[in-house]
Amino acid sequence: MRSAHRFGSAIVSVVMVAGLAACAAPPGPTYPVGNAYPSGSAYPSGTVYPAGTAYPTSTAPTASVEYGRITNVEVVRTQAPAGSNAAGTIIGGIAGAVIGHQIGQGRGRDLATIAGGVGGAVAGNAIQRNANGGGAVTDVYRVSVQVDSGAYRAYDLSNPGDLRAGDRVRIENGQIQRI
Repeated sequence: MRSAHRFGSAIVSVVMVAGLAACAAPPGPTYPVGNAYPSGSAYPSGTVYPAGTAYPTSTAPTASVEYGRITNVEVVRTQAPAGSNAAGTIIGGIAGAVIGHQIGQGRGRDLATIAGGVGGAVAGNAIQRNANGGGAVTDVYRVSVQVDSGAYRAYDLSNPGDLRAGDRVRIENGQIQRI
């Protein structure tokens, strides 16, 4: 009977570890979308105009087009934020507790179960974090542009293509095109 109990516990442990491994997403490169800095308007959204004045009432978004010259292209190393590791922590804790329960008798078994659960939770959390790319480091290209108005803009791109310092560019809605 005791060997059947151990065999069943071993099977449950293997299933738990396999479930933890199944939570892992295949590693792959992640690239941020080219966003312009600063992001957001510094102006209040609810502006009140004096009565009797005629202002455009169109709510359709207008295309933002600027022209400028690239001043710098540099590689910037970024770190992605870590995601939730709850599934890995829970599955690892359960698997560790089941394995720890196989050790010792009486009070020793209880302590081994607790230690196994804590150790499994820590290990499961680490496995899940690594599988999710938590803290994964990626390189992006920061393209700095001085627009014709004199202002500077910076854009993070996964691939700068044929953009080089000194190129004249057109920026439309955050997209950079060499002209």
